Amino acid sequence: MSQSQTVRNLSLGEYFLRRYHNVERPYTFSATTKDEFESWKGAFSAMLAEAMGPLPAACDLDPITLERVDEGSYWREKVLFNAEPDMAVVAYVLVPKDIAAGERRPAILAAHGHGNGKDDVCRIDHGESDRVDKIEELNYGYAVELVERGYVVIAPDWRGFGERRLGGSIPPRDSCNVLFNKGMLFGVNLLTLNVWDAMQSVTYLQSRPEVDPDRIGCVGLSYGGTMTLFTTAMDERIKCAVVSCYLNSFGAFALGRGNFCGAQIPPGLLADGDISDVASLIGPRPLLVESGIRDTGFPIEASREAAAAVRRSYEVAGVPEKFDVDEFDGGHQWSGLKAYDWLEKWL
Repeated sequence: MSQSQTVRNLSLGEYFLRRYHNVERPYTFSATTKDEFESWKGAFSAMLAEAMGPLPAACDLDPITLERVDEGSYWREKVLFNAEPDMAVVAYVLVPKDIAAGERRPAILAAHGHGNGKDDVCRIDHGESDRVDKIEELNYGYAVELVERGYVVIAPDWRGFGERRLGGSIPPRDSCNVLFNKGMLFGVNLLTLNVWDAMQSVTYLQSRPEVDPDRIGCVGLSYGGTMTLFTTAMDERIKCAVVSCYLNSFGAFALGRGNFCGAQIPPGLLADGDISDVASLIGPRPLLVESGIRDTGFPIEASREAAAAVRRSYEVAGVPEKFDVDEFDGGHQWSGLKAYDWLEKWL
């Protein structure tokens, strides 16, 4: 074939896919001993921190309670606390009524996904039928399920969602992408900012008198799964996690299907590792992964491959019992078939 007849690639999508499959990622988990696992974990944790970029400056949380609503078996408080100078977090805190004086309970950070923010996981539908349908379709009310099982639960709004939603966006622009672009002008990553808010939410939980500061878990569906995975990998105060409908590979769901947004970008990560490697950083802490067989956004084959890679890391770390998968017959939704027993066992 002459040079003029050479087939040349013109597709940027194909370019990125080929790059994904051709790049050798040096931090792909390959340890075979516990010592090698610890060495890899230290090195890859540092790489992930570099990819995520600088965390915001810490400041006094200065929390205030805006309201307290009687929900029958629990109280729903609406709280406001500082995440960094000039940025506050608004969250619901669900507190079981049967907590005895002086008692300290395990607590859960309930991370919401795309949609209406903290309202969805707390089953607050404002009488709107589309919200009712969405909460039912995704089995979304896990914050309520958890408080009814005796946990103190915090459900924050992430930046760009709920009461922190971007105003003035131009349809049909994705607000996550708009906020990511705005952050990049300052060298600030939206995912990192939200992970920081999650960390500050853990700090707030630890300050509450009814919370055992050493028994904190994190759960989340979809973008909530993204938040659970990255926050737990970066904050060892979280002792147990449930990642629902997210563990996969960037090659499959992001580059292959375009199923991601500006709130889910760890810049440069694919030069060194993939999502399964981030999940492996959670070990030896307990991690449960939920994967829907019919999830159209996160292909089950890639979820199985990623889970197998994480399972190997837990085996090498000597704690195979602390990793499990709930592969359920459903789509992109919260399962809960193993999650509540998992949290009870490890928290």
